[in-house]
Amino acid sequence: MMRLFRPWLLLLFAAPALAAQTTDTVHLPGSDISFTMVNLPGGTYSFGEAETPVTLSPFAISSHEVTHDAYRLFQVRENDSPEAAAAGWDVDAVTRPSPPYLDLTYGMGTRGGYPQVNTTQQAALRYCEWLYEKTGRFFRLPTEAEWEYACVAGQEPDPADLQDLAWLYENGEETYHPTGLKQPNPWGLYDMIGNVSEWTLDEYYDDYSDRLNGEPDPWMRPDGKHSRTVRGGSFDTETAAAGCRVREKSSPRWQARDPQIPKSRWWNVDSPFLGFRLVSPAQQPSEEEVRAFFAEAIID
Repeated sequence: MMRLFRPWLLLLFAAPALAAQTTDTVHLPGSDISFTMVNLPGGTYSFGEAETPVTLSPFAISSHEVTHDAYRLFQVRENDSPEAAAAGWDVDAVTRPSPPYLDLTYGMGTRGGYPQVNTTQQAALRYCEWLYEKTGRFFRLPTEAEWEYACVAGQEPDPADLQDLAWLYENGEETYHPTGLKQPNPWGLYDMIGNVSEWTLDEYYDDYSDRLNGEPDPWMRPDGKHSRTVRGGSFDTETAAAGCRVREKSSPRWQARDPQIPKSRWWNVDSPFLGFRLVSPAQQPSEEEVRAFFAEAIID
C-alpha cells in the first residue's frame, strides 16, 4: 500500500493545484505591516524518507518568514488595540516578550524585512495568540507534516538548484538575509530552505514516521519544554545537508549564554539561525477551540 505513494505520483497529485494557488493579504490593524498567506489544497502526500502517506486538510501558509518588523509590533505593543478580535478576548491579556539584554541579531539585521530570530517556540506561539487578538483570525505554527508538504510543493527541489532558492553556507556569507530575495518554490513560498530554520508545532521524535497512525492532520503534541522539530536549514547549513525532508531537534544549548535563572521563556540567545512562519487552517476553529489549542501548545 505504501508504495502507491511514490514521488512521481505525488507530483501528479500536486501539479494541477500548483497553477491555481490563491493568496490573501493580512493587515495588522494600526500599522502599515501586512503579510501574504498562500492557500494550499488538502490531500495525501508521502512524508519523509520512509514515504509514509499523510493526509492534510487545506490550510494557508505565510509566503515569507515572520519579519522583525512584524514581530516588533507584538514586542513593543505599538498601537495595540484590536479591531477584529473575537468577543471575550483581551489583547492586553496576552503576555509579551521581555526586553532582551543584548542584541540578539548580533548585527545581522533587524528592520527592512529581515527575519525575526532567536525566539523560543513559546514566543512564536504567543505571537500567534496576539495575532488572533489583533485580527480575529487563528494563526499557529505549521505542524511538521504541513511544513514538509508546503516545502516539497509537488516535487522536492533538485540539489543543483538550491543556490537559486536558498541562502546556505556556501552562499550565505555567514548571515541571514531579508526574506524573499531568492526564488520561491512552485507554491510561491520563499526561503522554505535556508536563510533561517523554522519552528514547527511538533514534539521531536526520531521515529516520527513510525508514530504516524493514518489519522489526518497529525500533530505530535508536546509533553515538555524540550524538544521540538525544526525544519528548513539556515545560512549555516551546507547545501549537501539541506532539503525539505531534513529534520532538526531543538536544543537547550540554544539558551546556553542566557544568564537568567530560570532561562527566558522568550529568547534563545544562541540561535540567530532560527525563525518561524505562520499557518492558518482553512476551517477556522471556534473561540473555545482556539483557547484550548494555546493552552495545550504553549508549555512554560
